[in-house]
Amino acid sequence: MEEKNFILNTGQGGKIGLMGGTFNPIHYGHLLIAENAYEQFGLDEVIFLPTGQSPHKDARHILEAEERMEMIRLAIADNPHFSCSDYEIRKESISYTYLTVQAFSEQAAGKELYFIMGADSLAYFDSWMRPDEISRMCTILAAVRDGLNQAELIPIRDFLQEKYGARIGFISTPNFSVSSRMIRKRIASRQSIRYLVPDVVEQYLEKHAVYLS
Repeated sequence: MEEKNFILNTGQGGKIGLMGGTFNPIHYGHLLIAENAYEQFGLDEVIFLPTGQSPHKDARHILEAEERMEMIRLAIADNPHFSCSDYEIRKESISYTYLTVQAFSEQAAGKELYFIMGADSLAYFDSWMRPDEISRMCTILAAVRDGLNQAELIPIRDFLQEKYGARIGFISTPNFSVSSRMIRKRIASRQSIRYLVPDVVEQYLEKHAVYLS
């Protein structure tokens, strides 16, 4: 596993997936989405991008960036086509997706960028900052999960394609219902999180007594 300071090496493959998120904490749902995107769309690698200051979430409930980053490192260490970047957590400003994609695009001449998100995020993509720029610079891959039916997303996809010229693909993932919020609540209630996160992440959480208060 290689950590990146967002600048891409010229020797890498031509299809790069960017997976942003709070990862508070990372869990098997995230990893399943990334692996299925890699396989189904022929990506050369997937780069995990933990957010610094998210424009959509209350920072009071988000673990320190360095701890979230360390759990990502642990979770993906045995996967050669996964890597992580501290680009967003090093920024002092809010992490807007269009600026992140722009930064990678400038360093990725001749490469194809794919931004990976949950299908629930696709439903409000139109309200993001500069969806037109995101659509111009990369292909959007939306993971169909959490009970969302792909047929229900077709009108949303068609709307975004017509309005922004967006290129949108659907990632088919196993029906595995888990969320970071669920994990935090289970930890706070002293319930098991075994089989919801990689063993190394569970061990990290236990060792550092994270999310207990």
